[in-house]
Amino acid sequence: MSFDDAYDALTDHDDDTRWAYGTGFADPLAGVPTAVPDGVDPADLVAYSLMLGDDALVMSHRLQQWVTRAPELEDEMAIANIGLDLLGQARLLLSRAGEVEGAGRGEDALAYLRDPAGFRNVRLAELAAEDFAHLVAHLLVFATWRLALLDRLSASRDPVLAAIGAKGVKEVTYHREYAAGWVVRLGDGTEVSHARMRAAAEAIEPLAGELFAPHEIELRLAAAGVAVDPATLRPEFDDVLTQVHQLATLPPPPARDAVTTSGASGRDGIHGPELAEILAEMQELARAIPGGAW
Repeated sequence: MSFDDAYDALTDHDDDTRWAYGTGFADPLAGVPTAVPDGVDPADLVAYSLMLGDDALVMSHRLQQWVTRAPELEDEMAIANIGLDLLGQARLLLSRAGEVEGAGRGEDALAYLRDPAGFRNVRLAELAAEDFAHLVAHLLVFATWRLALLDRLSASRDPVLAAIGAKGVKEVTYHREYAAGWVVRLGDGTEVSHARMRAAAEAIEPLAGELFAPHEIELRLAAAGVAVDPATLRPEFDDVLTQVHQLATLPPPPARDAVTTSGASGRDGIHGPELAEILAEMQELARAIPGGAW
């Protein structure tokens, strides 16, 4: 097969294959049953899908902000790919939320047309990284927690969430390995890099507790075999973080209580000013051109 120019090589494929990516764009949920499992409140399933989808969407945006700022070209590519992985997870989860909700809101509307109070992500995902050490410390905590969650979610009674969990495990395994490698490299490096890595790890710790504070919706769905009780993830999380910190010659991470604001958390739509900043950037075009397509 030959093509007249590079553009045709990228676009003229009956099977929608793109040589630049090495594979076609197969739908990871093709053939997966979409009915809401028996005994599950659809509103709870919508809310839970938004929780996990918003976590991925907001964290993805934070990572995208670091493209062109990483120390090496290889890290530019790694960070971009991790952000794309999380964006893909967000799309699947927001689509699931919109499908179950049945109100005509698709993934774009849920991503671009909700205000901060409508987002259900953990507040950890919103943090801006002061430097590269903060970025990898942030990613290590997020990925370690999310990998444990997705691994258990792959056994969900909801076939869609189970498929998303199974796909995400493969992706987030790399996210965790990448972050852990840099935490060890910086922590066990020079005096300056060690000091920066320690400061970054300590800055992230106060928000880690929220990751394991169960929301009532999570508890109801966990009892129904659909969701994951986040409190059950803590032992695995602590074990991984302790091992990484030991290799990085950093103090072991201390136990932290759940961080809340006025008795609530990000799962309840309570966020800091960081989320408003993220959404102002992420939603600007979609709000400026309602219904636009490109």
